[in-house]
Amino acid sequence: MIRLALFDLDDTLFHHRQAVRAGIAAHVATTLPGIDASSHLDRWDALEEQHYHRYLSGEIDYLGQRRARARDFMAGFGVTLGEDAAAEDWFETYLVEYVRAWTLFDDALPCLSTLAAQGVRVGMITNGIPSFQQPKLDTLELSAHFEHVVTSGEFGVPKPDPAIYLHTCNLFGVDPAEAAYVGDRLHTDALGAAGAGLLGVWLDREATASPAETATAADSGAHIIASLHQLAPLLARS
Repeated sequence: MIRLALFDLDDTLFHHRQAVRAGIAAHVATTLPGIDASSHLDRWDALEEQHYHRYLSGEIDYLGQRRARARDFMAGFGVTLGEDAAAEDWFETYLVEYVRAWTLFDDALPCLSTLAAQGVRVGMITNGIPSFQQPKLDTLELSAHFEHVVTSGEFGVPKPDPAIYLHTCNLFGVDPAEAAYVGDRLHTDALGAAGAGLLGVWLDREATASPAETATAADSGAHIIASLHQLAPLLARS
């Protein structure tokens, strides 16, 4: 029986990607008048993936990945952000627009309420640092729903390292076999959790799962859902 549901934050409960794209479009419109940002949004997404994973692997620090994203993005327009302060100021200006676009997915709060009604305890594991993730929880009024929020920046290792899943289960005093973890990434979230002995759940909102990914999930015992509305019924059967 699943007694504990653990969640990822970005692009699981919080519509991170939408806020990112709205934020960078607004930032470009302000700082590069006349430039159509729409053709550059995918490039910004790719730079986030590249440099944030460099941070998670320990190659660069948190501020370093921000500076690298800003520099590489602006280099595409022939603009050099040479000084660290310039790159950091550019990123801070972008963050203002990003924060303005914060929103939850429509199924987030109903899911959390349903789990609470079923007596399932709720927590969070998110890759990031507390000073960046906690304001999202506070602003979007999510904090009260979670008994414990564990960030990789504070714990010291990121998902999918089994240690962060096991540490969080220990905080709750729950055996990993009685816990589920749901997130928007197959390998980082669902397979990482399954490898630590939890029930892994991949939230594939866009139904992008390939046959190979579907088979990989099945082999690990992980489940695939398309909406958080499907989570409570799944956990009730598990």
